[in-house]
Formats: sequence, C-alpha cells, structure tokens
Amino acid sequence: SSVSTDIVESSARAFLEVVSERGSFDRYLWDFVGGRPRVNRFRRLADVPARTAESDALSKDLSARGFKFTGSTICYAYMQAVGLVNDHLTSCPRYAELA
Repeated sequence: SSVSTDIVESSARAFLEVVSERGSFDRYLWDFVGGRPRVNRFRRLADVPARTAESDALSKDLSARGFKFTGSTICYAYMQAVGLVNDHLTSCPRYAELA
C-alpha cells in the first residue's frame, strides 16, 4: 500500500542521512552506549527492563530523523539483539561468554 511505501522510503532516506553524517549506521548506534556493550548483571528475568534511558534517547533521535516504528521498547529489543546490551541472566552460559 501507499502508506507502507511511504514508511519504508522515509526510513530509508533517514538511514542514508545517518550514514552520510556519521560514516556508518553502526557508529551512530554505538554512540548511544558509549562505544562499548552495556553488560548488565540481572539474576531474574523480571529484572530485565523493557526500555532504558539509552533506548529512550535512541528512540527519540530516530523519530526526530524521520524513522518510523522506533519506540523505546522496540529500540531496546534491537539493542539487545545486535549486542549493544548484554541482558543475559548471570546464570546463563552465554552471559560469561559475552561479558
């Protein structure tokens, strides 16, 4: 549909602007965590947040640049998925491997 195409085109333009401004989208993202993965020390799944100050800042900046569907919770899940944040529980074998 036209709405979907507009959303994709808007986000694609915003992505290219970030790359032009910062050199890479990767560099842009890492700036939100100070260039190093955030390693949290959660013992229980209930302690893992759905959003943080960093994901709030990323969400706000992405939205201001014209990206769509970039709420703080979505941004935090993305930050976890790409390794900007290590939220494995301390009892998880992957926690030590990534820490």
